[in-house]
Amino acid sequence: MPKVAWIMGSDSDLPALTKGIKLLKDFGVDVEAAVMSAHRTPDVAAAFAASARDEGFEVIIAAAGKAAHLAGVMAAYTTLPVIGIPMKSSALEGLDALLSTVQMPPGVPVATVAIDGAENAAILAVQILAVKYDELADKLKKYKGNMAKGVMAKDAKVKQEVSNL
Repeated sequence: MPKVAWIMGSDSDLPALTKGIKLLKDFGVDVEAAVMSAHRTPDVAAAFAASARDEGFEVIIAAAGKAAHLAGVMAAYTTLPVIGIPMKSSALEGLDALLSTVQMPPGVPVATVAIDGAENAAILAVQILAVKYDELADKLKKYKGNMAKGVMAKDAKVKQEVSNL
């Protein structure tokens, strides 16, 4: 079973991350979550990232707010793909977190999704894993097909409402 580490800088991030975690589980991905800090527990974060591959993880998702650079710390200590989720947790509405996550130096990439973008982080993780796991590729194709059907249904409804005006 594919395995993803979902790391958050604070337990207060969990409500904004729940949909993404559930989405990964719905795809059949094993998710292990943990709270660690790039600044308050840097040794813990570094050790986790350094051993993540040996622990069977294939992708790391790291969510943090303010200018905390949890995803960058993870990326510095692993060769696994790291997806960063900037969290909206400051007076700057997450812009500080977005900039600290996306502005990585050459050689230490972090794939960055939108502020509070847990669902896209989950889908990106599934897309990465789908390179190796054909069953995930099949589920992803069905998921995206269902999204398209939903849009088409909304389109038909809007067209009907407009024609009735």
